[in-house]
Amino acid sequence: MTDLDTTDRHLLSLLQANARESAANLARKLGIARTTVVARIARLEREGVIAGYGVRLGKEMEDHAILAFCGLSVLPKAAPALLRALQRLPEVVELNSVSGAVDYLAVIRCDTHARLDQLLDEIGALDGVNHTSTSIVLARKIDRRRAAG
Repeated sequence: MTDLDTTDRHLLSLLQANARESAANLARKLGIARTTVVARIARLEREGVIAGYGVRLGKEMEDHAILAFCGLSVLPKAAPALLRALQRLPEVVELNSVSGAVDYLAVIRCDTHARLDQLLDEIGALDGVNHTSTSIVLARKIDRRRAAG
């Protein structure tokens, strides 16, 4: 793992809040030269600390989406094929292997309850899935990933 100093950590925090922030603004907030910011970002990308940049949906879009957590218990030998099948479902926005009562925890985002119901049927029918357990998010109480402002 790359050794990160305080400036690297602050830079990463600023980029997580707004990855489109200009190097000049980042430099001003960090109190360092713009060229230093550019060099640090390039190094963090090269070393794999920054794996990429993406789009975070706005509150309006997220408020109209149905978010669910689906725990999956699977047969061990079926895991590779199951992971490939779940990768092809765009509504599965995150998949984590976990300890505890289930083997995987999928984060699912759908537009309608009907699509969520259909998707859960599809997931439950995949080879190697023994059991699923799903919880629908009613309200988000803390979200440290959302950009401030």
